[in-house]
Amino acid sequence: MTDAEQREAARQFVNKWKNGGDEMKDSHKFWLELLHDVLGVDKVTDYIDFEKSVKLPEGDGKVHSRRIDGYIPSVKVLIEQKGDTHPLDEKESQSGGERLTPYEQGKRYNDNLPYEEKARWIITCNFKELWIYDMNEIVPTPQKISVIDLQNKYPLLDFLVKKDVKQLSHEMEVSIKAGDIVGKIYDAFLKQYGISETTPKDESAEDKAKREHKLRSLNALCVRLVFLFYAEDAGIFEREQFHDYMEQFSVRDSRRALLDLFHVLDQKEEDRDDYLEDDLKAFPYVNGGLFSDESIEVPQFNDEIRNLILVHASEDFNWRDISPTIFGAVFESTLNPETRRSGGMHYTSIENIHKVIDPLFLDDLKSEFEEIKNISVPRSKKAKLKTFQKKLSSLTFLENIRPKMIQFNISRMCA
Repeated sequence: MTDAEQREAARQFVNKWKNGGDEMKDSHKFWLELLHDVLGVDKVTDYIDFEKSVKLPEGDGKVHSRRIDGYIPSVKVLIEQKGDTHPLDEKESQSGGERLTPYEQGKRYNDNLPYEEKARWIITCNFKELWIYDMNEIVPTPQKISVIDLQNKYPLLDFLVKKDVKQLSHEMEVSIKAGDIVGKIYDAFLKQYGISETTPKDESAEDKAKREHKLRSLNALCVRLVFLFYAEDAGIFEREQFHDYMEQFSVRDSRRALLDLFHVLDQKEEDRDDYLEDDLKAFPYVNGGLFSDESIEVPQFNDEIRNLILVHASEDFNWRDISPTIFGAVFESTLNPETRRSGGMHYTSIENIHKVIDPLFLDDLKSEFEEIKNISVPRSKKAKLKTFQKKLSSLTFLENIRPKMIQFNISRMCA
C-alpha cells in the first residue's frame, strides 16, 4: 500500500465511522476494517482474536470465565471496546460488583492472562476515540486519538502491526502536532485571501486564474513559514530570530515585514542593501529558490494569524524534532486536494525518494565512503577522506520533476 493509498483508506474509514457505532453490532467490523483497510493486514480474521477467554477471580471466591473484546497476539495488544455513548473515563458496574473504567477493566483482564500473553499495549475505544496505554510505563497514561483525526494520525497505530515499535514515537507526536498548527495557519490565511478552495459555479476564466494564484500563494506561504519555524529551532537561524523579528511589528505592519524578510532571505549577503536594518541583515541567505518567487501574494494579517505565528507555532512549539517522513504526509493531507493540484503540492515519502536516488548515486557514494573507512594507514585514510569531501562538495543535482528546476548542492545535505 502506498502512502497516498493509505491516507485515502484512512479518510474513507473516518467518513464511515465518524458518527460512532454500537458495541455489540459494530465492534468486530470496526477493528477488521481498521486493521485490513487502513493498516494493510492481509489475513485479518486470523490476526485478531475476538472474545478471547480469560479466567477472573470474583467476589464469591470462585473463578469465572470472561471475554476480552479484542486481542492481537503477535504484537500483544488488548482491546476493551465500548459503544459511542460511553465516555472512556467513566466507571461502570462489573459482574463482581466493582465499578471500573474501561482501562481498569482491560488491565484486570491483562493481570489475569498467562505471563507470555500479557499485553504490551491496552487500547480502550468507543468508536469516537482510541486511548492507548503503554504498559511499559510505571503509571500508564493514555495517548488519545480521535477517530476523526485518523486520516492524519494513523501512523500512531503502527504498533498494531509492527512488533519492533518500542514506544509511541516522540517524533511522530510532534510531527502530528506540527501538522495541526499548519492546518490552523492555513485556515486563518485562507479567510484573509477571501477565496474558496472549491470551484464556484459559473466561475469565469479570469476569476479562476486569480483564485488558483491565491491558492498557490497560500501553499507557498505555508511552506515558507514552516521553514522559518524549523530554522530558528534547528540552528539554521539564531534561536527565536524569526519570532523576535516579527514580534516587533503590529498586526497592521506584519504583512510588509514578512514580505521584506522573504526578499532578504533570497539575497546573498554581498548583494544586500548597505543600509539594510540590522535585524534583517542578521538573517542568512537561503539558497534553493524557496523565497525567490516574488509574485506570491501575502494577505493582511489579523490578531488570530499573528497569535498563531508568534505564540502557537513559535513560543509554544519546538520544530526541531519533527520527522520529515511523518510531517510530510501530515502536511500534504492538511491541504485541500484541489489546492495541492493547483499549487503543485505533493509529498514524496523517504522510501520512494530512496528508490530513485540510491541506484542513481547514493549507493556508490556510500560504498566509496565505506572503502575509505576501512583504510588502515592513517595518512592515506585522511588524504582519501579530504578528496572524498571535495568530491561531495562539487556534486550538483537538478530536480526536473516540477516546471521550475531547483538546484541544490549535496555538501549542504551532508553537513
